[in-house]
Amino acid sequence: MDETKKENGSDKQREVAPSTALGYLEPHYWDDRFSSEEHYEWLKDYSHFRHLILAHIPPNSSVLELGCGNSQLSDEMYRDGIKDLTCTDLSPVAVDRMQRRLLSKGYKEIKVMQADMLDLPFGDESFEVVIEKGTMDVLFVNSGDPWNPKPESVNKVRTMLEGVHRVLKPDGIFISIAFGQPHFRRPLFHSPGLTWSFEYSTFGDGFHYFFYIMRKGKRSLEDEESGKKMEVPSICLLQEELEGEDYIFRNSIGDDPSD
Repeated sequence: MDETKKENGSDKQREVAPSTALGYLEPHYWDDRFSSEEHYEWLKDYSHFRHLILAHIPPNSSVLELGCGNSQLSDEMYRDGIKDLTCTDLSPVAVDRMQRRLLSKGYKEIKVMQADMLDLPFGDESFEVVIEKGTMDVLFVNSGDPWNPKPESVNKVRTMLEGVHRVLKPDGIFISIAFGQPHFRRPLFHSPGLTWSFEYSTFGDGFHYFFYIMRKGKRSLEDEESGKKMEVPSICLLQEELEGEDYIFRNSIGDDPSD
């Protein structure tokens, strides 16, 4: 019985996945997907990292979520008392459906709006927390060698991070919930002009995902030097853990049309 459910779930996920990883970069792909898909969680659901959210986000914080899609991350945080939430997504379909879903639940305080994470339409120092879950990973689709990603991919990631840094209040926190490993992400999080500290926790069964915490204005010499001491962790790719993470897995092994 369990195997049948798992197989059917995997088949369903393959149906909504694009023919190549490059499809994840096309806005129309997401509009089409969100038109028919009610809910999907990248990188595990809230229950796996709830303890980390509660440890780092005080209930009265103003929180910006990037790339909300059809995730229920905002719903879960709201139920935990974090109610000053602004959810954004590039897809107008996702925004419309999210607005209707939240209103149907009576979560009227949560704001939902269309926005590009590479050009955030907010003033400087607007939020105490910015959070993204699997959204930044999309920028690494077709990025090439993870040890030496393509300049255009690096530029997009830095543009996003600079925007996040700008809208964070002094001492604000950026939380990035991601597949990308610390030895790949640390150099980007430590790009010039970004003053935040860097730490992370892991979650997941067998295969780990990363919960990065950056605190604006708290960067130290120790943060700088720790990048040199970082050891590359060993990875065991378990198929059960990766079944639902289609684009992230192909993201790691590459999908470069020039090959």
